[in-house]
Amino acid sequence: MLPDMPILQELSRYSLLRLPLLLSSFLLITSVVSGQSLPSRLSTYLQKLPATARVSLAVEPLQPDSVAAGQSMFAHRADVPVPSASLIKLPILVEAMEWVKAGRLDPDEIHILVDSEKAGGTGVLAAYPSRSRVSYRDLITLMITHSDNTATNVLIQEIGFEAVNQRMQALGLTHTRLNRMMMDTAAVKRGLDNYVAAGELNTLLKKLAGYELATPALCREMLEMLKRCDDQTTIPRLLPKTVAVAHKTGTLTYVRGDAGIVYARRPFVLSVLVQGTNPTDAESIIGEIALICYRFFEQ
Repeated sequence: MLPDMPILQELSRYSLLRLPLLLSSFLLITSVVSGQSLPSRLSTYLQKLPATARVSLAVEPLQPDSVAAGQSMFAHRADVPVPSASLIKLPILVEAMEWVKAGRLDPDEIHILVDSEKAGGTGVLAAYPSRSRVSYRDLITLMITHSDNTATNVLIQEIGFEAVNQRMQALGLTHTRLNRMMMDTAAVKRGLDNYVAAGELNTLLKKLAGYELATPALCREMLEMLKRCDDQTTIPRLLPKTVAVAHKTGTLTYVRGDAGIVYARRPFVLSVLVQGTNPTDAESIIGEIALICYRFFEQ
């Protein structure tokens, strides 16, 4: 059976050089979406992935669903701690906003950026001149929208590792740990890394969407930041452009991940981390999983 027209339209977004691979992927997706439950669709898809690909996955409706829970929820390695890459910035965001709520951090206060604070990798602040003036609100925003590593490290220095970890523990996120700064390769070589679990990311996103963190106004502000994430190569990859996605991505050579809220007809929460494959293939896997979920929650 050939893909339907919306799927064929998505193919036009990509280079013709990748057309055979994309056609194969879309035919696979079409074959698995015919199942009646979301678990059966995703299980079929995961079984056909290369054995080296290790996927951690959790998906569930954002609100109580009229469909039986077993039909619209799925978890695979969802409780396994996985190196977080930039997904750890989501817990940092939450703790920063809790500090704003408590009056411990003024978002309008100006931070003077110095060269010693600049970090490589993603972001824009590393290119700013020394002594640039940046508000803490802008630091928080850039950490999410552009995954700015410099902004993240400034916030970690301000808030501290323990504050983030204690907050996550209090929220029941026992596998989520902030252990090192961004781009601290020396720490990674010593075996020190940041960790998240797919199921816990879903828990945090559901609390955020339910306005259970900081204040309702700050929750709305956080969700708007997540909707402006500039990395569109994972969960939003194959979805219609009209569908809003509030999400945060993460990329390292050994893990690619995305966690977010997809505002389908029935909104859902999805967290996926992929190890054991190259980032490009991992992006395709995350995008295909998101499309399977989207088609289920749109029906």
